[in-house]
Amino acid sequence: MKPMQPNQFTIRVYGLFINDQQEVLITDEFQLNTKMTKFPGGGLQFGEGTIDCLKREMLEECQQEIESITHFYTTDYYQKAFFYESHQLISIYYKARLKKPLRFKISQKPFDFEIEENGQQSFRWIKLKALNPDDFSFPIDKHVAHLLKQQNS
Repeated sequence: MKPMQPNQFTIRVYGLFINDQQEVLITDEFQLNTKMTKFPGGGLQFGEGTIDCLKREMLEECQQEIESITHFYTTDYYQKAFFYESHQLISIYYKARLKKPLRFKISQKPFDFEIEENGQQSFRWIKLKALNPDDFSFPIDKHVAHLLKQQNS
């Protein structure tokens, strides 16, 4: 009998932040030598709950506290992790509100940073009605953008 391989999972947690103008917050980033457009959030650390992960990520990425956190979607199909070839990706999305005042810069254009080096990031609002799933870099974000657009049409 062949020994079983341990399951390898990558768990990511994202926030869907919608403002009073019916716009959703997205982030443009340069990470791992790759340009990407996605929802704000990041990787779950061992010993951390998913909501605590989202809170930590928002504090790390933009010094922003969040509130009114409710579950929106968890990946319900197989998705291979983009950066870890042998991992299955599980992504969890929460709707939440940004506590006022906003403590980070909102950009008007994609990839609003001067040099493409790892760790660069900019944030922008996109009208829900103008949300295009194809503008996102990763398959699950595309799926969630589609669900969000459906729910708000």
